Amino acid sequence: MSDRKKFIYLVLIFLFAYIVPFTHPRVKMAIMEAFLMLQEYAREHVLLCLVPAFFIAGGIAVFISQAAVVKYFGAEAKKILSYGVASVSGTILAVCSCTVLPLFASIYQRGAGIGPAIAFLYSGPAINVLAIILTARVLGVEMGLARAVGAIIFAIVIGLSMAGIYRKEDRQRQTGAMQMPEEEMPRRLWQDIIFFALMVIFLVFANWGKPASDEGFWATIYAIRWHIAGISLVLLVPVLWRWFQKDELKEWVGETYNYALMIMPLLFAGVMFAGFFLGRPTHDAIIPSKYVEAIVGHHPDQFFALTGIQQGAAHNLIAIVWPVWTCFFASVSAAFMYFATLTEVPILQSLMGSGMGKGPALALLLAGPAVSLPNMLVIRGIIGMKKTVTFIAIVIAFSTVCGLFYGWLFV
Repeated sequence: MSDRKKFIYLVLIFLFAYIVPFTHPRVKMAIMEAFLMLQEYAREHVLLCLVPAFFIAGGIAVFISQAAVVKYFGAEAKKILSYGVASVSGTILAVCSCTVLPLFASIYQRGAGIGPAIAFLYSGPAINVLAIILTARVLGVEMGLARAVGAIIFAIVIGLSMAGIYRKEDRQRQTGAMQMPEEEMPRRLWQDIIFFALMVIFLVFANWGKPASDEGFWATIYAIRWHIAGISLVLLVPVLWRWFQKDELKEWVGETYNYALMIMPLLFAGVMFAGFFLGRPTHDAIIPSKYVEAIVGHHPDQFFALTGIQQGAAHNLIAIVWPVWTCFFASVSAAFMYFATLTEVPILQSLMGSGMGKGPALALLLAGPAVSLPNMLVIRGIIGMKKTVTFIAIVIAFSTVCGLFYGWLFV
């Protein structure tokens, strides 16, 4: 860290300590909420959720070749294969919104079509395996599944849209298919599949939630969840012993450590930030929940209560356009905000606990992690202003539509 950055941080800490009225009851409550939310994450989401997910992400980074993925993005690649690979590349590559930019620039400048390249650009951070797992764990399987499915579909839609809009320019730009070197794989594909499947089984069953009923199939699965998780770990030992080299295992552990070192400080900071300003669900902090509900709540009742708008033409018009407004506002705000890896989850948890509707919540998840103002500036230098504006407009529009549909579906 440079001396300049250190000085800036010291100034910010000084101003925070000097200005914030720590003796004020609401500030005291907000500080307590920040630490209580951090404690909740530490107890419920780290050991059995994030730690196994870090090992899975580390395995993806080490044992799956990026060249084997991006070679399908060239001009001569079949559309079904090209867009299929691009739309799920986030789960395969496990990159964040920062890491995806040089990868995107590389494949685009080496001849990838604008459609598959943009699909890859969006899906990389949007379908990050860690983010999907944490979303399902914290916000529920329903929201995690909606995020994953919505992001995959959106990656294909935005890629096809960009390819259709700029097909003439793209045809002129592409001079040939992108060539990627083939890599000799140390194992058979089915061996890698078994390795990842055993880790996923442990992750799923170690975090298996208690069903509403104490009887039935799901209750039986819940009762034996630790047996299944334990068996998966026992089977993982001979798999690692027989099929993996010592150097590979060291690299895997090292990559897992790097993920944890990179993500955990940002995640914990994000958790405390969300707790301080928004509080835990049903617990107010600095920002009262009524204001969140008034801007992006499922119903405009709180907005009417705060603004004093009575029954009439304006009241009826706002009630009609309210779902569109909340999803659009969430999409635009999220698109220009910067979310460090995984921090969108605790922030959204607090927002939903303060009254944010499910529709705008999904809109935020689809628009936020994949794009941000810093990302836009970098993308502009790669594909130009016109294509960048088109890309952002499609992201905001589709996120709004998906949020509207999700909110209507799960009203």
